[in-house]
Parts: sequence; structure tokens; C-alpha cells
Amino acid sequence: MFWQDEKRKADFAVPDDVVDVVFNIDCRELPVDHAHSLSTAIRRAAPWISEDAEIGVHSVHVAGSQNGWERPAHGTGTRLLLSKRTKLTIRAPKHAVERLEHDLGGAVLDVDGCRLAVRDAHTRLLSKQGTLQARYVVAESVDESDEAFLGRMARELSTLGIRVRRALCGRTNLLTTPAGPIATRSLMLADLTPDESVLLQRRGLGPLRQMGCGIFIPHKGIDSVRGAEDD
Repeated sequence: MFWQDEKRKADFAVPDDVVDVVFNIDCRELPVDHAHSLSTAIRRAAPWISEDAEIGVHSVHVAGSQNGWERPAHGTGTRLLLSKRTKLTIRAPKHAVERLEHDLGGAVLDVDGCRLAVRDAHTRLLSKQGTLQARYVVAESVDESDEAFLGRMARELSTLGIRVRRALCGRTNLLTTPAGPIATRSLMLADLTPDESVLLQRRGLGPLRQMGCGIFIPHKGIDSVRGAEDD
């Protein structure tokens, strides 16, 4: 019997040097494509964030459908309807947490004409789960093929010492910026070891972390996604 792998996972302690700072918010709606406008609003309230490359701003996400409401198509002209449980999450090194809570707690942000009031916060450790997803990772172009994108990701991950065992990318989404649209793909990775998982969450992948790109979060798994695509 070989229980070494399971024991290693159980014994792995997630470090607290990088955490997610989870803010309660009051906000009725946001543009579906809000990455740039949210980043701009946050940096307006806390300008020093621009100088800290370790800080990443999660995109605000809601379920694909709820109570008969369907998530609208990606774009700045369509709106997400937020519930009272929706959070604003910022990934940050431990030394920046207190300053984030001070500068953003109580702030009222203007996100492309939508009012977002930031309330109190708590911190959350990163996950040691073996399946992670990034909703947006910067692509080379809208024409970059699945094979080219996944191959490039594998090479970038290898520089971090992370071996790709199973990976799945999603369709292209364009993030709106004043300089023009940025092509992105979602990326899911499975069968990561706990230390690989935490490393990837700490380091991220690719540029534009403060626009929500390259930020990895736990996911229920690749098999369920493949099953949904096959239905």
C-alpha cells in the first residue's frame, strides 16, 4: 500500500505570506467587462497599489445563472446583477493587508458609472487544491490556437518548476481598455501538487494581474467541465 502522496498532501501547510483580502461590498450591478474600470477605480483610491507587482485584483464574478437570470454576454454594455453575498477580492502579500483594509475599507468606487461601496474585510489563505482555474490569461492574439496557447502556458509554467499534467483552455474573451482590446483565454490546470498549487496562486501567470489576469482560484475539476461541454 502506498499512502505517501496522500500523507504529503495532508501534512502540507499553506503559508500566509500571500493571502486573499476579501471585502464585503454594496453594489447593485457592474459591467460584465469591468476589469480595467475596476482596476482603475481601486488604484484611484489606493494609488500605491500600482507600484506593487505582487497585488492582483480578482474580477468580480457571479454564477452563470440564478433564479431564472442568465449571465449576459461578455462586454462593457452588459451588466452583472450582484447579490449581497458578492465580494471584492484582492490577492496581496501579507505586508500590504493592513494598508489595503485602511485605504479601501469605506471607499466608494465609481466603476464605469456603477457605484461600488467597499465595506469590511477578512483574509483567506490560498488553497492547496490540485485543480485551479484562471478566468483570464493574456493571449498573444485573438487568433492564437488552443494548441499554441496551451504550449506557451506549459513553457511558462515550466520556468516556475510546475509540470502540466492536465490542462484545458476556454474561448477567447476581449477585455476593454483605453488602448484597445486585450485578448484573453481561461485556463484550468488539474493534478497539481499542493506546493505547485500554492506557488501558482502566489506567482500568477502572464501580465496584467491588477486587471484580474493570470490569477488562479480553486475549481471543482476538469472532468465536470468536459462533461458539461459534451452535453
